Amino acid sequence: MKMYFSLFRMKLIAGMQYRAAAWAGIATQFFWGFMVIMIYEAFYRSSSAGNLPMDFDQVCRYVWLQQAFLYLFNLWNRDNELLEMITSGTVSYELCRPLELFPFWYARLLGQRLAGTVLRCVPVLMIASLLPGAYRMTLPPSVPHALLFLAALTVAMLLATAINMFVYILTFKLMNAGGAALIVSAFSEFLSGSLIAIPFMPKTLQYVLYVLPFRYTADFPFRFYSGNIPMTEGLWSLAAAVGWLAVLCLLGAVLMKRALRTAVLQGG
Repeated sequence: MKMYFSLFRMKLIAGMQYRAAAWAGIATQFFWGFMVIMIYEAFYRSSSAGNLPMDFDQVCRYVWLQQAFLYLFNLWNRDNELLEMITSGTVSYELCRPLELFPFWYARLLGQRLAGTVLRCVPVLMIASLLPGAYRMTLPPSVPHALLFLAALTVAMLLATAINMFVYILTFKLMNAGGAALIVSAFSEFLSGSLIAIPFMPKTLQYVLYVLPFRYTADFPFRFYSGNIPMTEGLWSLAAAVGWLAVLCLLGAVLMKRALRTAVLQGG
């Protein structure tokens, strides 16, 4: 565990150096956040239905949390260096290390994910908290809500990294880094509620998405913070997220071992 933690800390420190990229990302996230909120506002103003699944102020909090923690839960993010190792054959150097490859790469990706989030989340949340009216980012309704949100956010980060690991496992089979990344990111971004909040989707599709693990990376923690999910449902959802995390990590480790046993390195 000391080796894995050391790698996690190294990637975290290295990722914290990219401050210029972080400020560019913050500007982009504010632009995107305002655009999404304006789309929702136009929808709310034009809608004649009075039973919309989320209040507008809840939607605003949901969007600002999405933008603040984008780097934490996004499933399209990838480590091009690892993908290059697999497709070029230099992954053989990694296989010479006296450790398991799955947790080693998992710690690496986790450090990168957390570093990008630390640089971006605080400025976004601080500025969003100064906005007027329903656009403002507010605090959770109570201390228990805040604690459960932090737990849900931690599990979401671990779960998103576990799902992201399947990109690298697929790359061993497909030998096409772009194809594997597109397969995972295209499905996961929609199924997690990153494009459209799940309550606005058709009921039948909602039932399906509630069974899958993707919603626990974005939809669940952000809707819980915004007040759209009550405390009791939040506790059950957190337990389900932890269960999915254990299943995906175990499945990923098994599939990684199988992929390595049948892998053919480039160059013979």
